[in-house]
Amino acid sequence: MVYAAVAVGPSNLPSRLICRATSSSSSSSFSSSLAFDATCIKRAAHLADKSAGFTAPHPNFGCVIATADAEERSVVGEGYLYAQGTSPPEVQAVQASGDRCRGATAYLNLEPSHCLGDQTAVSALIQAGISRVVIGIRHPLHHLRGKAIRALRSEGLLVDVLGEDLQCKTIEEAVESCLLVNAPLLYRTACGVPFSVLKYAMTLDGKIAASSGHASWISSKKSRNRVFELRGRSDAVIVGGNTVRKDNPRLTARHGGGHFPQRIVMSTSLDLPETAYLWDVTEVPTMVATQRGARRSFQKFLASKGVEVVEFEILNPKVVMDYLYDRGCLSILWECGGTLAASAISHGVIHKVHAFVAPKIIGGKNAPSPIGELGMVEMSQALELNDVHYEQAHKFVRVDDLVGKNCFEDIKNAKSPEEAARLGRKMQRQFPDLVRSDWESIKINVMYRALKCKFSTYSNLTSMLLSTAGSVLVEASPHDLFWGGGRDGEGLNYLGRLLMQLRSEFLAESSSETNETTCGLEENEVQKLP
Repeated sequence: MVYAAVAVGPSNLPSRLICRATSSSSSSSFSSSLAFDATCIKRAAHLADKSAGFTAPHPNFGCVIATADAEERSVVGEGYLYAQGTSPPEVQAVQASGDRCRGATAYLNLEPSHCLGDQTAVSALIQAGISRVVIGIRHPLHHLRGKAIRALRSEGLLVDVLGEDLQCKTIEEAVESCLLVNAPLLYRTACGVPFSVLKYAMTLDGKIAASSGHASWISSKKSRNRVFELRGRSDAVIVGGNTVRKDNPRLTARHGGGHFPQRIVMSTSLDLPETAYLWDVTEVPTMVATQRGARRSFQKFLASKGVEVVEFEILNPKVVMDYLYDRGCLSILWECGGTLAASAISHGVIHKVHAFVAPKIIGGKNAPSPIGELGMVEMSQALELNDVHYEQAHKFVRVDDLVGKNCFEDIKNAKSPEEAARLGRKMQRQFPDLVRSDWESIKINVMYRALKCKFSTYSNLTSMLLSTAGSVLVEASPHDLFWGGGRDGEGLNYLGRLLMQLRSEFLAESSSETNETTCGLEENEVQKLP
């Protein structure tokens, strides 16, 4: 069985951490201290990961307290937020440490929440006599970001934030563990949608069932246990009506973890069986998402069983994700068939894929595959699971220097556009002579080609862009004054202009006559680009 996916959380770490200084030199001691800081932060992230699925819509918190003795640093207390309403990890760690908190260092994977209604975590550290606090990342929510740090510093505690006050390769790895453990919350905060994972099991020849529809079992017991863990980390699990009709799934997290995600069925027609495991909501709730007016009698039947029915004007994955966002969901697991999976991908709501590939071949011309029709007719349109961050990588594309080549590869393999942008800007600052000499003059064209590639790949993006015909598009970013509009409209808004140029091109392709009369203004705007 081959299992393909990005790692979900930090690696396992020992329950007790000890680091002894082996060199008298200040440099060696400092390196040892940073290594210990990084190890403790990773441990805090590992602890926080234990609560995945239990804390939504709040973060996963972990805390480690260690003595500050330079000769022998050791962990004396730790804790993590088990679920909403439970004791904060800082309180747990302080209680476990007792008097050893005096002068000790507290390690937190995430800045604690600190507001008028909840100051427990910060107060516990201050009252325990903690002298230093190391924080993995700042709180992602704007109204809480930096508040706990300021409160701790105002009481005389030394506060170090990884990546800001402490920087090195080891520290970067610790930061990554903190990002991973709260990836759903960070993604929800940044993008305004829940973090969605598509899971499927298939044979070596890419089939999720035989031609007859029989699908039990493609994967191994070990793989199925892994799926139970994935469900236990999720707020909801989504399937389509076809999966309910053919497989009659339970969608429970049968792993003894205690957390059961809500089960969601998407069905436009409500052509569903009256007898199904999902209609038993004794232990796990079920929601059925459907189109307005579909089978009123069956809606009443589901309601009588305790199943929640939600009607949408137009049912598609995007509106369902928006709805679940409003309900506070952080992480969604899609266990649907190929048709719904293709729709979810086309609507841009899938952010990660877990693929279980079994060493089996079943064949069959009509045997279903994990992803249905996406409308792609050329291999060049195929979706790459590792994003190719076009614009930043092209900064160094003509550089023969080894450092420049390495940077190009790092950007190409970056896990997100944000990481790619950060790497590109960092390299440009550190090695300005490695940046191609014509970059400033060609970067707009590079960005335009990247946009065209992306919008041409996703038909729903093209439709959305065309629906804005006649409107002036402005990139909303208040921070990037080159591509964005700026907080007070002082930005150059090149991204908005490129989108309008692309819109003009798409309109011209669909209707040249209409384009000649409606897009003149936009073409004039584009001519202003350098």
